[in-house]
Amino acid sequence: MNFVQLSRSRDFFDAEPNDFIKDAQVYIRNKRTNARLNFRFSEQLGLYLPVNNFVGSINESYELNVRIGENEYQADGTILPPPTLDSIRVEFRDQRFFRSEGYYLTLFGDIPFTEDNNYRIRIIRNDTLLNSRTDYLLFDDTFGTNILNQGFELNVPFRANDRVRLELFRLNQDAFDYMNQLVSLLFNDGGLFSPPPQNPVSNIRQIRGSGMFAGYFKASPVLVETVLITPIEQVGDE
Repeated sequence: MNFVQLSRSRDFFDAEPNDFIKDAQVYIRNKRTNARLNFRFSEQLGLYLPVNNFVGSINESYELNVRIGENEYQADGTILPPPTLDSIRVEFRDQRFFRSEGYYLTLFGDIPFTEDNNYRIRIIRNDTLLNSRTDYLLFDDTFGTNILNQGFELNVPFRANDRVRLELFRLNQDAFDYMNQLVSLLFNDGGLFSPPPQNPVSNIRQIRGSGMFAGYFKASPVLVETVLITPIEQVGDE
C-alpha cells in the first residue's frame, strides 16, 4: 500500500498520541511522464492514501511533494529491479548460546546486480510487524552478492503454527543509509563511548520555508512470501 505519514514531534516523555498533520497537500509525480498521483488524508488510519489505486513501475523514478502551510518538501526515489527469491527453508533448532530454541527461516535466491545492492527484510508474525531494534534486517554487498545463493538465515526464532510474512525490499542508497543510521541510533545507549545521538540524515529536502524536519522517502520493489510454520511432529507424520 502506498502511503505518506506526516506528524509533529513531541517531547521525549510526552505520553500523548501522535499529532498527525491532516491538512497538507501531498502528491507523487512520475519524473518521466509527469503523471501526478494525489493523496488524501485518512482519519481512520492517520495516513495520506492515494486517491486512485497505484502500482509503481520498475526503473521509473518518482518525486514526493509535500506542502504544509508555507513549507514545501521534495524527495526522489527510483524503483529498481528486484532480486530473485527462489525458496524458503524452515528448520527447528535447539537452544544454544546466543540463540533461542525455535524454528528458523533461511532464504535462497539470487542477486544478479553489480551495484545498488541495498536491501531490507521486514517480518510480520501473525499480523504483527517485528520492529524492535534487532528486527531491522539490513544487508548490502559488502561481503559479496552471493548471500542468497548460499542461504540467508534470519536470526529470528518462530513458534509452531506461526504465520510469517516476509517482505524483501531493494532500497536506493539514501533510503538505506537512513535506515542504517536509525538502527545505530536505536542501539545508542548514551554511554561514555557512545556518539552524541542525532537524527538520521533525511533524503527529503526542504525547497521552501523554514524549520527542522526529519523522515525519509522510500520507492522500492517488494517481494512477498508467506510461510506457515508446521510443527516438526506433523512433518514427520507426512
